[in-house]
Amino acid sequence: MIAEDLDRVCELENACFTSAWSRESIEFELTQNAFCRPFVLEEDGRIEGFAFLWVMFEQAQLADIGIDPDARRKGYGHQMMDALIAQAREEECEILTLEVRPSNTAAKTLYERHGFTPLRRVKSYYSDGEDAEVMGLGL
Repeated sequence: MIAEDLDRVCELENACFTSAWSRESIEFELTQNAFCRPFVLEEDGRIEGFAFLWVMFEQAQLADIGIDPDARRKGYGHQMMDALIAQAREEECEILTLEVRPSNTAAKTLYERHGFTPLRRVKSYYSDGEDAEVMGLGL
């Protein structure tokens, strides 16, 4: 991901999430967060997905991931997860974690197919009061 991708990433963030990250938050991740590894997935020159992976010593955290709603069910989520897992392994992380809404069965299925398992639940994690399920993958 580069600065020129910011508009498209913000567009996708808003299309994917009701509680979307602000443009300022996304720009901070891209330009100032030394722990952040920003990714985009392009097909035919168009950004179809993005992710922010935080790498903190032996731990990695999938902070945000989104695939264009019009481009889903094409394997892009799997491609993105493969790249994120490879990056975490390359940086010698021991675990990769993420939070997911229990109601987001499509995302949970994607993560489970990549070997993630439930670790714990965080009550009222999301702004609408829904809990988060924390999942992890040993690397």
